[in-house]
Amino acid sequence: MLEMLRLLKAILPRRGGAAPIVPERSVAGRTLLLMITIMSFLSAVTLGGVVLVQKSAIAWSADVGREVTIQIRPVEGEVMESNLRTAVALAEATPGVASARPLTEAESQKLIEPWLGAGLDLSAIEIPRLVVVQLGDPVDADIAKLTRDLTAIKGASLDTHAAWRQQLNTMAGAIVLSGLMVLGLIGVATVLAIIFATRGAMASNREIVDVLHYIGASNKFIAGEFQGRFLSIGLQGGLLGALAATLFFFIVGTGAGNMLSSEASAQVGVLFGRFALGIDGIIGIAAVIPVIAALTAITSRLTVRRFLAQTS
Repeated sequence: MLEMLRLLKAILPRRGGAAPIVPERSVAGRTLLLMITIMSFLSAVTLGGVVLVQKSAIAWSADVGREVTIQIRPVEGEVMESNLRTAVALAEATPGVASARPLTEAESQKLIEPWLGAGLDLSAIEIPRLVVVQLGDPVDADIAKLTRDLTAIKGASLDTHAAWRQQLNTMAGAIVLSGLMVLGLIGVATVLAIIFATRGAMASNREIVDVLHYIGASNKFIAGEFQGRFLSIGLQGGLLGALAATLFFFIVGTGAGNMLSSEASAQVGVLFGRFALGIDGIIGIAAVIPVIAALTAITSRLTVRRFLAQTS
């Protein structure tokens, strides 16, 4: 009875404030804060990566969609330079086309170097030549008319890069879906960790809970006290994780060019751009904070009420 009275005195409101029912500084609380910070960081980094890939995919599709290519294969009896000039004229006369220019022989040889190697003398053979056509507005461009007009040139064909756009969109969609699945797994892991931490806190504070029941406190009141404490932990962990993720993207964005080779840097840039999150990325990372806090608070409240219902 004396022990219960001492506990009762410790948790009842005192002059100048009230002692918290759930201890603010405990090993379990610090461990949970660290765990939530890590989970928030991983969630923010994953979400930021998804945003970067999605933005890059949209940029890829827009760039590829504004360009078509006319390929002219060597045909016996045909003059390549004359066919190139005709193809350029037909392209420039097509509605929606902004400009058209043929690639030089040097540029054409540069394109096939990855397959044939550099330093080869290709002057003795004729290689296909390309005409790069820039579209002013892909929607208004009359691609069908250009395709029909090119039938007048032997060996000419038009590539709209539709297959490339489809592959890019498919790859980007797969990456985005994988990122969302990772976010889901992180959420499940976070919920499980909160459940174990909550049950541990309940077990370590069992005497306080018994005293509260003794003085008539309801399960709803006790669950609310734990919810408030875990909400505070969730807000702190979410904020720390979001700040760490923002710092991560800043460091990677500024240091990727210096740490990687030019080829690797170019490949990373194609996938993630310049690691510039933009407003939408910053908003997405900031949204992690209330989501993690709400997840922590709701999970802890449900866990406490279930624990109290089982032990009452």
